Amino acid sequence: MPATKDRPGRSRATPRPFVLWREVLTAYAAPALTAGAAAVATGQRDLAVAAVTSIAGTSAVVAFLLGTWLRNGGRPRRWTTALPGVVVTVVLAVATTGAAALLGWFAARWLPAHAPLLAGARLERLRIDLPVSAALATAVVTLRWRGSAARRTPRPTAREDTR
Repeated sequence: MPATKDRPGRSRATPRPFVLWREVLTAYAAPALTAGAAAVATGQRDLAVAAVTSIAGTSAVVAFLLGTWLRNGGRPRRWTTALPGVVVTVVLAVATTGAAALLGWFAARWLPAHAPLLAGARLERLRIDLPVSAALATAVVTLRWRGSAARRTPRPTAREDTR
């Protein structure tokens, strides 16, 4: 068999396992670099600040919290492994996006009234930055976790299904 052919039964290379610190680091670095590059390219100083604070920070926090929850079983675990991965991802993304949107709205309204130094356009960005970052981080972390969980638990063969 030629060296370039995959071995029978393997459709692609085995991805790395789900490692929380790596997911959190990626969740911070990816949006910080992409939003930072966009800020430099367009000359938007507020986007550059948001890239390393509210955008990347939210992604890292969501990746840590969600990754910890999923890694520790995702109570109740049954639905996180029984439902199709896309459904689990959508359900979790809607939940984290909703929570982040509420937090962004609360911060944009409450903080200027109670901390005058923090008033300004940067707080208004939280209404968009937090939910978008949470949705993207949730989708990536959930799909990565689901992919690694599927590799850890062997699927029943046709012979085992008939018993």
